[in-house]
Amino acid sequence: MLNTLITNKTRVKLLLRFFLNPGSTSYLRGLEEEFGESTNAIRIELNRFEAAGLLISWVDKNRKMFAANSDHPLYPDIRSILIKHTGIDMIIDKVISKLGNIESAYLRNIAAGKDWNSSLELVIFGGPIDQLYLENLINKTTVLLLREIACETMPGDEEKQFLKNNKDVLLVWKK
Repeated sequence: MLNTLITNKTRVKLLLRFFLNPGSTSYLRGLEEEFGESTNAIRIELNRFEAAGLLISWVDKNRKMFAANSDHPLYPDIRSILIKHTGIDMIIDKVISKLGNIESAYLRNIAAGKDWNSSLELVIFGGPIDQLYLENLINKTTVLLLREIACETMPGDEEKQFLKNNKDVLLVWKK
């Protein structure tokens, strides 16, 4: 089943969209706009995931909404695989946990299932942060992941404003 899950680009985007950010909900047309793919391809995959029990759905204002089924027995395993697939586990282990006074950290582009093959956009709140040490850790992790990491640091008091302006972010670290 895992082989089947990871061979289709639309499937991977849906898995990333719903399983990396478990509170995430969406509907067919919204996913079409996000992914830039046909509604038919997305509908087929949504129906497969729903039939397998991996997604739950409900109707809200004439829209069929979807979300990850966190009660499914495979939910923790799928989420863990995706975290490893995207390199989030390495970012936590190799970068964030070694910086010291970090309050929280978010991934910006991957949380919505967008740009899953591109660079990772990491936003770190807290400080003060030794920028040279951070750059060194980012460079080492980039080599390990074979993927670029763009990192932005902000003071902890700017987190609320950031979250207001960035709805589809994935929290990867909280103090």
